[in-house]
Amino acid sequence: MLPRSVVLRSQVGSILPRNIVTKIIPTTTSRCFSTKSQLLAPPSATSASLNFFQNKSLPANTVVKFVPQQQAWIVERMGKFHRILPPGLAILIPLLDRITYVQSLKESAIEIPTQSAITSDNVSLELDGVLYVKVVDPYKASYGVEDFQFAISQLAQTTMRSEIGNLTLDAVLKERQQLNTNINKVINEAAMNWGVECLRYEIRDIHPPQNVIEAMHRQVSAERSKRAEILESEGNRQSKINISEGEKQSIILQSEANKQEQINLALGEAEQIKLKAEATAIGIKRIAQAIKETPGGESAVNLQVAQEYIKEFGKLAKETNTVVIPSNVGDISSFMAQGLSIYKNLNKEGK
Repeated sequence: MLPRSVVLRSQVGSILPRNIVTKIIPTTTSRCFSTKSQLLAPPSATSASLNFFQNKSLPANTVVKFVPQQQAWIVERMGKFHRILPPGLAILIPLLDRITYVQSLKESAIEIPTQSAITSDNVSLELDGVLYVKVVDPYKASYGVEDFQFAISQLAQTTMRSEIGNLTLDAVLKERQQLNTNINKVINEAAMNWGVECLRYEIRDIHPPQNVIEAMHRQVSAERSKRAEILESEGNRQSKINISEGEKQSIILQSEANKQEQINLALGEAEQIKLKAEATAIGIKRIAQAIKETPGGESAVNLQVAQEYIKEFGKLAKETNTVVIPSNVGDISSFMAQGLSIYKNLNKEGK
């Protein structure tokens, strides 16, 4: 029966060159327990060969492998890229195939450490953030960059400093979302060749200097005091306007009331005069009718008119110092004739 090493060398010899087989599988069949170094294979060559076929951080080639979900395994054959193993069952050739990279296709978060940045108005800020990335091309993520997480973290820091340098402190505090969008866009442009997509970037904390924080507090207090004074003045102004409007409406209503009062008084006086005139006319009409119907009534009326004339004429000198009297003051008959003439005219109009 042939030794095990000879059989193994004969099986592999058809695949690998003889010098490689000799280095990997020694010709001796006995186990060496000596502390001296082996002459056929130096320790460095042996460790390099073992590291080539197996890495403790990577899955070992056991011919049959099961790739987990949301992972992509990069397989090299004889040191050259061969294929990408999708999730599921995979068959590998021993010694020839080696799993060199394992890429997770899940979304992962990369913490961006605190760094210093200066705004356009020369304010120094301390910022940190979180970057959410996802591998979209396992080949580029494996061969396009040595360590894509480190590279994208450094890119995020430099991009953050560059973007903040274009903004003032107020803009950084107000437009954080726009700043995140700009940083994410720049990172994606550079990470395209690395097979990585930056899903979003979030600035976590912004720490201005202490003197800037105190100045911001004073500014906020001043703004609040200013708004309070403006509101108070607006309240006083509106109050005065309301009072003036009230007085104006009161004057208008008072004038309307006075106008209506005068109209009502005039209507009342007109109605009173009308009623008096109607009553007087009715009284005169009745007197005339009574005089006409009564025998000797006209003579009695003449006598009464003469008596009233004498009575009223006697009062003239008592009421004022200046008295205007007719030239024929002694002609009583003429006065009576005039009075009777007036009476007759009124009697005709009444009829």
